[in-house]
Amino acid sequence: MIKKVSPHIVQNEPLIFERSSPGKRGYQLPELDVPNVDAEAALGRQNVRGEIEDFPEISEVEAIRHFTRLSTWNYAIDLGLYPLGSCTMKYNPRVNELVARIDGLAWAHPYQPEHLSQGCMEVIAALENALAVITGMDAVTLQPAAGAHGEFTGLLMIRALQEHRGNPRKKILVPDSAHGTNPATASMVGYAVENIESNDRGMVDMDRLSRHVTEDVAGLMITNPNTVGVFEQDIKRITGLLHEKGALVYMDGANMNALVGVARPSDFGIDVMHLNLHKTFSTPHGGGGPGSGAVAVRDILKPFLPGPRLKRESDRWTWDYDLPQSIGRVRSFYGNFGVLVRALAYIMAHGGDGLRRATLDALLNANYIRKKLEAHYEIAYQSPTMHECVFSDDRQARKGVRTGDIAKRLIDYGFHPYTVSFPLIVRGALMIEPTETESKRELDLFADAMISIAQEVEDNPELVLQAPHSTRTSRVDEVTAARKPILRWKSSVRSAQAAD
Repeated sequence: MIKKVSPHIVQNEPLIFERSSPGKRGYQLPELDVPNVDAEAALGRQNVRGEIEDFPEISEVEAIRHFTRLSTWNYAIDLGLYPLGSCTMKYNPRVNELVARIDGLAWAHPYQPEHLSQGCMEVIAALENALAVITGMDAVTLQPAAGAHGEFTGLLMIRALQEHRGNPRKKILVPDSAHGTNPATASMVGYAVENIESNDRGMVDMDRLSRHVTEDVAGLMITNPNTVGVFEQDIKRITGLLHEKGALVYMDGANMNALVGVARPSDFGIDVMHLNLHKTFSTPHGGGGPGSGAVAVRDILKPFLPGPRLKRESDRWTWDYDLPQSIGRVRSFYGNFGVLVRALAYIMAHGGDGLRRATLDALLNANYIRKKLEAHYEIAYQSPTMHECVFSDDRQARKGVRTGDIAKRLIDYGFHPYTVSFPLIVRGALMIEPTETESKRELDLFADAMISIAQEVEDNPELVLQAPHSTRTSRVDEVTAARKPILRWKSSVRSAQAAD
C-alpha cells in the first residue's frame, strides 16, 4: 500500500491553471448600491478589456499558498552551493546590502547636481582607487555595465591608441581557452579574430602564438587564469612577445577571484583589463543585471578612457568633460551605482589581508574538490588547478552517460548543477567552482553527491539517464522545448473540466 503524503510537504505543486475551478473568486464585495454603468459606453470599447481566455479562477488563500510554496523552491546562493565554473557565484554579504540602502546613496537621483552628489562621487573615486591598487593599473573606469561591455570598452581604447599611432591594425588574437565573449567583442569592434590553440597543459602554445603575432595584430585577449582553471605560466613571455610587435594585451578579469591579493595583472604586462564586480567583489549576480564591468588601464591608455572622468578641484569632486582623445561615453550616467557601493563595502570590510585570504580559500576549495573527485571523474588537464577545476565525462561516456545527464541527476541530490559542456575545448566538460564562501561540510556534501552519481553510472546508468526524478517536470526533449516552448496545461485543464 502506498502511503499518502501531506500536500504541504510534497514539492509537486500543480500549475495554478490546474487548480482553477469555474466560478471561484479571489475577492468578495457587497452588492452595488448605485446603478450599473455600461463600461464600454463610459470608457469607450477600445479601453475595455474582455475576459482573458483560460484565466485561472481560484480563491485568495489558494493563490497565496500556491505562490508561497513556489517561493520556497527558488534555488539561491542563500540556500546552497552554486558550483558554476567561471562565474564565481559567491555569497553576497548582508553588510553590502545594508550599506547600499543608506538613504543618501539609495535615493540619489542621476540628475542630481554635483554639489549634492559629493558623497556618491567619493564612493566612485574610492572604488576606482581600490581597484587600481588591486590590479596594479594606473586608472579605472566604472562606466561599463557588465563584463562583455567592459571588453568592448577596452578594445575600443586599444583601437583608439593604434589609430593614434597611425594604424588601427586588423586582427585580434584570442586563445581557445579564453571566454566566449572575447572573439564576439573583437568582431563587434571591427577586428578579424584569429584563434590560438592551447597545448596539452591547457595553456597558450607559445610556438603557435609566435607564428600569429605580426604587424597586423592590434592585440591579444587572454583570460588568466583561463577558462580551464589553469594559470598561464608563460604570461610574461606572452605579453613581451605582443609588446615587441607594438600590440597590446587585454586580460579578461572574470577569474580575478584567483588572483586578488596574490598577483597583480600589471606585474605580468597586462595593458587593459575588465573586472566583473558581480563575480570577484560579491555584488549580486544573475537575473539579467545589474552588473559592472570596471575597466583598468595602464598610463598609455588613460587618455582614451570613456568620459566624463572624476576630477578633484579644491575641496570638491567634479566631472571632467574636456577629454579630447576619449572614446566617449559607453553608458548613460556613470555605471550601476548600487553595484559599485556593494563592491566598495566588500573591499573595505575585508581589507587587503582579508581579500588575500578569500583568494587563498577559493584556491583551497577548488583543489579540495579536485582531489575528492579525481578518482571518479577524468580531470581535463594535469596542470595545477586555480579557483575552479574542469573534468570531462570520458569515463561515464563509456556507459552512455554524458555531462548533461550527470548534471540533471545532481538536481535530485539537491544541488544546482555545475557548468555543463563548457569550456568547449574539453569534451563533455564538468566545470566546478566552489568559491571561498563554501564550508568544508558543504563541499563534502557536494563531493559525496558527485561520487554517488559516478557509482550509479557504473551500477545502473539508466537511473542517471532518466534524471531528474524529483522535479515536477522530468526529462524533456530539450531541442523541441527550445524551438516550441508550449505549455501543456490547456489541454489537460480542458480535459479535466470536460470530465467534470
